[in-house]
Amino acid sequence: MDVPPVNLAELLRHPDDLDKIPALKAEFARKKAAVDSQLRSGLREQLETTQAGMNGLSDGQKTVQQIKDEMMKIDKICSESQNMIKDFATINLVSQAHRNFGAVETMRHNLDTFNERLSDILERLQEDEADAENMPNLLAIHYELTQLRNIRDDAIEQIQRGDDPSLQSTLEDYFARLDDAIAWFDEHINLVARSLVNLIMADNDGLVVRFALVIEAEEKSDQRVLALQEALKDHKEIATRFQSITDGAKTVRGYKEKFLAAIKARGEEQFAETRTEFLEDSAQLEKSLKWFFNELNTVKLGMVKLMPKKWKTFKTWTAIYHQLMHDFLVQLIDDPDTTSAHTLEIIGWPEKYYRKMNKLGVKQDELTPHVIDNRETELVRDFRALIIKFLDEWIDRIFRQERKDFDQRNVEGANLDQDEYGFFRTKNLVDLWTMLREQVDAAANSKRQDVVEGVIDAMIQRLRSRQQAWQKMLEDEASRYESGKVIELDGFQPLQDWLVATANDQIACIDDAEEEGRFGYLTDFQKKYTPLVSSAYLERVESEFGQLKDGYVDLSTWCISKFAQLVFDIDFKTVMPEFFTPKWYSSTAMARMIATFEEYVSDYKQVLHFSLVDIFIEIFADELLVRYLSAVRNKGAKFRRTDAFAEKIFDDISAAFEFFSNLQNVNVGNAIKETWRVTEPFLQLLSVEKEAVPDAFAQFKTNYWDLQISWVEAVLRSRDDFERSMLNAVKARAAQMDVVRGPETIMSKVK
Repeated sequence: MDVPPVNLAELLRHPDDLDKIPALKAEFARKKAAVDSQLRSGLREQLETTQAGMNGLSDGQKTVQQIKDEMMKIDKICSESQNMIKDFATINLVSQAHRNFGAVETMRHNLDTFNERLSDILERLQEDEADAENMPNLLAIHYELTQLRNIRDDAIEQIQRGDDPSLQSTLEDYFARLDDAIAWFDEHINLVARSLVNLIMADNDGLVVRFALVIEAEEKSDQRVLALQEALKDHKEIATRFQSITDGAKTVRGYKEKFLAAIKARGEEQFAETRTEFLEDSAQLEKSLKWFFNELNTVKLGMVKLMPKKWKTFKTWTAIYHQLMHDFLVQLIDDPDTTSAHTLEIIGWPEKYYRKMNKLGVKQDELTPHVIDNRETELVRDFRALIIKFLDEWIDRIFRQERKDFDQRNVEGANLDQDEYGFFRTKNLVDLWTMLREQVDAAANSKRQDVVEGVIDAMIQRLRSRQQAWQKMLEDEASRYESGKVIELDGFQPLQDWLVATANDQIACIDDAEEEGRFGYLTDFQKKYTPLVSSAYLERVESEFGQLKDGYVDLSTWCISKFAQLVFDIDFKTVMPEFFTPKWYSSTAMARMIATFEEYVSDYKQVLHFSLVDIFIEIFADELLVRYLSAVRNKGAKFRRTDAFAEKIFDDISAAFEFFSNLQNVNVGNAIKETWRVTEPFLQLLSVEKEAVPDAFAQFKTNYWDLQISWVEAVLRSRDDFERSMLNAVKARAAQMDVVRGPETIMSKVK
């Protein structure tokens, strides 16, 4: 009934864990049903026990009252009879003398024959020692030994009533050999008690029956002693007048308790051997516990019929063994010497255990406490946490090594790998996915879907966190160059290589080629765990898996975008501020930038995943266009009516279009040129008459819904004929327009 507390904060640590609520509710409902069943069973047994106890108390009270009444009647009759009989005092005195004389004669005879009878008992004990499998003298020895015990107890009691205590030590010395015989007999009893199952298996029913008769006789003797002790305590004055009924055993000998202790001791010995076997090989738990069910079955089929029914032998034996099983498993759970493999076997054992006990006719609700205290959920959670702990340690170790490699990227000799296609790759990605597969195998060894599902959830979360950690590491390093903190640009070119390698890694995770039978790491990982989890889990995790896959795409694109941004921030740092200033008219900045980028494409085309080359070109083209349009904010940017700015813009665009037109992928080139056509409405804003500016803006806004008014204002202010009324007219037109929103355009990036 001891159930570990449920910590919802541990179960629901992340927002995604809310999806686990239905499964948790089902699990808690199952546990509640099991607990309710145990409570009902326990309550029923408690009520039956209470009722039986109340009935026993009532019957006992009636019996005690009847005895008291009868004894009072006898005492009254005795008192009255003394007045009815003439010379009663003399007769009574003679009678007492006669009884005392007879008692003395009997005691003298018993003392004279005591040693002879004891020697006979010792000879019989020796015979039984030689024939331990049968012990034919067991009953005879017990009878004689009981008689001698009673003689000793009576003699000691008589001496204790006398006035000379020195004689007691003499008697004790006289009876000393009896203790040795009793100890020897007890050894035989204990040997039989611990061998009962083996005796039944050997069809030695006779010895079992003789043993049962001995224990039953001792049990009755103990009950009689306890009853007399209770009577003497409660009715001492009356009971002292009837001391003759106290002949026999004077103390409780506890053979029934010794019998039960022997059952427990036998079980403990067996469990000690099982423990050794289990610790050596965790897979041997069920095999090493085979004896447990065999012995209970032997008791049920062969021993119950040989024992008194009131003992409820099978139920008693089962209760003792079940408690031993519980203690054995709980100690193993808490034992620091046990491993996760042992824990897994223990987690799966209760179901097998109760199924086997049910075959023996013992239902689960009849066995208390629960065999492992209902700690399955706790153990599953601990085992899952152990795997996740190892998972976190591995991921942290791998990331620390990756961070070290990244920090040392500018040492002599590249610290990046290249795959079979020649693409740049980091060194630890393969190790990461190998480790994940191994941890999935470790979770699968539990043979529990909830363990595997919990581990997969943790893995998805860690993979997502890893994406974020990688992006932050690269972003922090790139910001040092973007902010100008690295003056000598040490490690800049290796940083670009790492951006390319990281982008390639992300593609490798999701690069599936089904027609070639080749799958990316992520799909291969999914195939690994799919047969190990439930269909409901697969449905739930599908969206998370999709988000993880999108994350790889996003990180790969981010790396390429960051590469392009660094080119502008470092390579084109001195060129971009010249656009749309007086220097611009005489420079060939656009052509030089295009030539530089062409060199980058040529250099990295062989080491960048083929699917990213076109994306690289598109991202660079978009970044160039955004930076070009944003150059209207450059200090000194001004478009004068007298200058040939339109022709110069046309020259810039032509230089870019020439490169785009020569791309190997014609579709990519056409798409880029289509995006660059945004320069046409840009030129319109610069060149139309002041009165036509609102119309030019309206046309621009219609085609590019995410055109930002702040950028339009910067464009208008760069005109040499700018007037405040032009901006007011544009804002008024913007307020009148009802623009239909659509997909983002390039103008969403132009601030």
